[in-house]
Amino acid sequence: MSRPARAQVDAGALRHNLQQVRLRAPHARIMAVVKADGYGHGLAWVARTLSDNVDAFGVSSMEEGIQLRDAGIALPICLLEGFFSADELPLLAKHKLDPAIHEEGQLKALEHTSPSLKLSVWLKIDTGMHRLGFAPAFVLDALERLRDCSAVAQVRLMSHFARADIPSDPDTNSQLDCFLACTAGLDLESSLANSSGILAWPQSHFDWVRPGIMLYGASSLMQMSAAQLDLKPVMTLQTALIAVHPRCKGDAIGYGGDWRCPEGMPVGVAAIGYGDGYPRHATSGTPVLVNGKRVPLIGRVSMDMITLDLSTQPQAKVGDPVVLWGQGLPIEEVAKNAGTIAYELMCHVTDRIPRVAINE
Repeated sequence: MSRPARAQVDAGALRHNLQQVRLRAPHARIMAVVKADGYGHGLAWVARTLSDNVDAFGVSSMEEGIQLRDAGIALPICLLEGFFSADELPLLAKHKLDPAIHEEGQLKALEHTSPSLKLSVWLKIDTGMHRLGFAPAFVLDALERLRDCSAVAQVRLMSHFARADIPSDPDTNSQLDCFLACTAGLDLESSLANSSGILAWPQSHFDWVRPGIMLYGASSLMQMSAAQLDLKPVMTLQTALIAVHPRCKGDAIGYGGDWRCPEGMPVGVAAIGYGDGYPRHATSGTPVLVNGKRVPLIGRVSMDMITLDLSTQPQAKVGDPVVLWGQGLPIEEVAKNAGTIAYELMCHVTDRIPRVAINE
């Protein structure tokens, strides 16, 4: 018997969520964002599952792009952070990886590289995120330099929303207006919408949309759940009970003894912890499913184990299934209890947790 902790990844749910993108942006091409190991679901698995129904993939770096090529992915691949050194440019050309160009040093590297490389690039415009991209006043100059660069075969335009997760936020309208002003009359393919843009800002869809978190079944919108958006969880993080003990009133549970039993009660131990990616800062009361029913986490999260109040499940026994998030338990709810976001929980599930694919 192996350790019971595993992440079940559901290909059917992934395809369903992609269909929600298609329904909301029927006229746009789709760049599926699979960076950070496919948001923790497995880079190659996600890409292979989606490759017949998307138009491109977005990753953060050349290394991730090459992993996709090695996995047999032939679709266009955008490097959303561009390249970090001019030394990467020959490899980008060899593997047909399309970098985002967002700062002066990258422009200069392209101007001084071999004209035989013939790269497709995305010019990144800073419309208000104030993280990466050329300020609007410098966009036309950067574009002209890219068009004059012998190593550049094609230019597309992109930007990124900062607050589109709040559907009423006026800053998003300002970013939209800025992007439209920067791209007007250029007759170039453009992309602005992330998951929140796809879900709440249809006027931002343009030529390409870039779904990320919504593909994996979590909501990117404030005040709207994944279920309300008809998104299905792709990852279900699960394990099993490895011990059940009767505890007495006043017994301290786990490191530090921060949590004490208010009465005599059964306490279960499940084989998962922060060494697996379960959040150490999850508070007592964070919901966990045992046999499909909610029980609260109690005490501190350990490296390999958590402890659970089984008062409502006195029949629970060693070997019974435990779900940390996913089917039946929204990851957003767990994230809120841990003071974080669903993105972080997904991406932090470690390699020692095997991914088990279903519905392929």
